[in-house]
Parts: sequence; structure tokens; C-alpha cells
Amino acid sequence: MKAIICNEFAPLDQLVYGDMDDPVPSGRQVVIRTEAAGVNYPDGLLVQGKYQMRPEHPFVPGMEAAGVVESVGAQVTRLQPGDRVATICSLGGYAEKVLAEEARVFPIGDMDAADACALLVAFGTSHHALKQRAGLAQGETLVVLGAAGATGIAAVQIGRIIGARVIAVASSDEKRQLTRDNGADEAIGYDDLKDDIKALTEGRGADAVFDTVGGAAFDACARAMARGGRLLIIGFASGTIPQLPVNLALVKEYSVVGVFWGNFTRFEPDTYADNMAELLGWYQAGKVRPLIEGRYPLSEAAQVLDRILNRGAVGKIVLVPE
Repeated sequence: MKAIICNEFAPLDQLVYGDMDDPVPSGRQVVIRTEAAGVNYPDGLLVQGKYQMRPEHPFVPGMEAAGVVESVGAQVTRLQPGDRVATICSLGGYAEKVLAEEARVFPIGDMDAADACALLVAFGTSHHALKQRAGLAQGETLVVLGAAGATGIAAVQIGRIIGARVIAVASSDEKRQLTRDNGADEAIGYDDLKDDIKALTEGRGADAVFDTVGGAAFDACARAMARGGRLLIIGFASGTIPQLPVNLALVKEYSVVGVFWGNFTRFEPDTYADNMAELLGWYQAGKVRPLIEGRYPLSEAAQVLDRILNRGAVGKIVLVPE
């Protein structure tokens, strides 16, 4: 099979589009013939050795994939060849075939494979962040940084479902309009972020901030929190990991909350399964709708990752085997 192979931690252009042996399932494993592999910001960090996880080489990156079950291990009970499914996989998604544990595979019926990928990591991260980590409630004000990205769009849509007032933050007029189209009540830029949040909340500040950006945007939001607010740390797309003046959290009485979705799926599998069931229900009811920006050949993984790391993408991007 063809796959994207990382032979060493190195710049993105060192990724190899090459051949690997087809996976063979055993026990409770299944092999999925990939229709779409989701591309996520951490994938680009991982292959360069800049992520929390540092797998042994060689490895195939990719956290999520969707397609058709091709073969199953002897102990598999829920799935059979021909089923259309999606899976969360720590590694292995950027390939024509993916080996997955049955417990981490979800039936998707006739759902679009790209939509299924978006629901797994992008919507899964935002859902967990807003539901379990923030405890976002109806009537609260949610500020979403990086709101035109895949997780940002998801946070905007889920915030609206919960009943929050959503203030989207994005870097261009085009991206800000995109967030409004996806349900944001207000859309602002980064230049005067603290003052704009204060003005839009009549001086009260944000009840929750969804921060995938870090850097100066984090600094601004740290000074624009409401009493009892929750500042959610999801990632650092700006490239700068900020430092928190903890006196701000003390004086304003707000919380800084880490969101590591991968740990959540491992340590709380039952809650994770409940979250996925809720997301799939929302999707089927038309309440959430992933924004798929593009479907690119698997061989172009390096170029796609470069776009995402440089904040040039909007919505979700997937790779499609050729």
C-alpha cells in the first residue's frame, strides 16, 4: 500500500510518499480501506519532533481516517467487511489502509468520509473542551480564537447549540464572514482584542475563551476574562507558548484549563463514546455541519501540512488515496 512515511524528525519536505506492507488484523483489530484521512495541526508538529508524543521511526502520521472495513481479526464482534466506518488512531491515518482497534472504530453508514473525519478530532476536541472542560452554559459569552480553522468552526457551531453568545476571532474579513455564516454572533480581529471583547461584553469580559492560538492573543484574553471565567488552552498555532501572569487569575477569579483531547479519549473512554454519540446525533439532525475546505491527494500531505501550520487553511482538509 501507499503511505506517508516519516523516517526521522525533520522538516515537512522530508516526508516520503512510499510503499509499505499491507496491515494484517489480529485479535480485535480491523483493517480499513481509506476513503479520507483527516489532516490536523498536531500532525505537522509530530513529524518534526515538536509534539508531546515522539514515536519511534519509521511511522505513518495521521490521527483519523474513514472508509470501508476490508478485513477483521478473529475476535472482532461488532464489525464485518463492507461496513463503512471511521476511526481514531494515534498514528497510521495517512495511508491507503489503516489498522485500528475495534473499540476505536465507529460506524458511519452513508456519511461523507470527510465529514466523519472532521467530527472525530476537530469537533471531538471542541465538544470536549466546551462541555467537560469549560462547562459552558446557555447565556454565557464564548470567545473563539482561530475561529475559521477546523476546531474553531466546530467550537462556533457547538457554542451556538449550547446557547452561548459566540464571539469569533479571525485574521481577515473573509474568515470573519465565514464564522458568521457558521453561527457566530460577532466576529472580530486580533488587533484590539482585549478592548473589543470588553466592549462587546459591556466591560464584563468573556465567560469562556477557546484558545488554539496562544501568543499575544492569549495575553489579550487573559486580561479580558469575566469573574469565574474559563480560559481554555487547546494549542499554540501562533508558535509562541505564552506565560500567564498568575496574579490576573487571582484578582479576576478565573480558571486556566488545559484541554488535551487525546488524553481524554484514553482515560475516559465511556464519556468519549457518549460525546461521539451526541455529535453524530447533532450531525444527523443537521445541527452541526463540518466545513470541508478541500480534498487533496495523499501524496500532497507535506504541502497540506505546511498550509495548516502557517494558518492558511479554513475549515477541514482531508487527504484522499489515489
